[in-house]
Amino acid sequence: MSEDRTHVQEFFGARAADWDRKFPGDGPAFTTAVTEFGLRPGDRVLDAGCGTGRAMTALRTAVGPGGTVLGVDLTPQMLAAARRAGRDAEGALLLADVARLPLRDEVLDAVFAAGLIAHLPDPWANLRELARVVRPGGGLALFHPIGRAALAARHGRELTPQDMRAEHNLGPLLSGSGWDMASYADDDDRFLVLAVRRP
Repeated sequence: MSEDRTHVQEFFGARAADWDRKFPGDGPAFTTAVTEFGLRPGDRVLDAGCGTGRAMTALRTAVGPGGTVLGVDLTPQMLAAARRAGRDAEGALLLADVARLPLRDEVLDAVFAAGLIAHLPDPWANLRELARVVRPGGGLALFHPIGRAALAARHGRELTPQDMRAEHNLGPLLSGSGWDMASYADDDDRFLVLAVRRP
């Protein structure tokens, strides 16, 4: 379901105001995923495609007051909703495209990406861009608060072997873009893939 940036902005822009109300029970899943990610106090973490910033409180808790939390999203309305929810108190919010991040090489310790990968127009190049801004040995978490089968059912479609998020497809995609997959979980109540930035 990769899409161009204009379509992504239109799709999420129209839904931003009601996004948190539509998925009110996702908070614990975000918290658990961030906990399993293994961030440390003082880490510098990017919430890539942060949307309304639902991960930012958990990310701030994980990295502590001495860490850095940066939320980046392509859709102005999503960032406005994050600010209305007070999530800019947890870290900086920046309007930017994850395909061309305005960050220096290897400046981050980790990237957390919730619901992002299906909306990347060029997954290999975009994951490579995320690798560019993370130090060697840093982490990547690809997360969704429900698993692939449950998400497909929600959208009235069936899973196919070509699904980019299937382990047999995602592993080589990550490897080819500078990451080594460390763990893969695809359960009814969550999808969480952790990867490590190669030297």
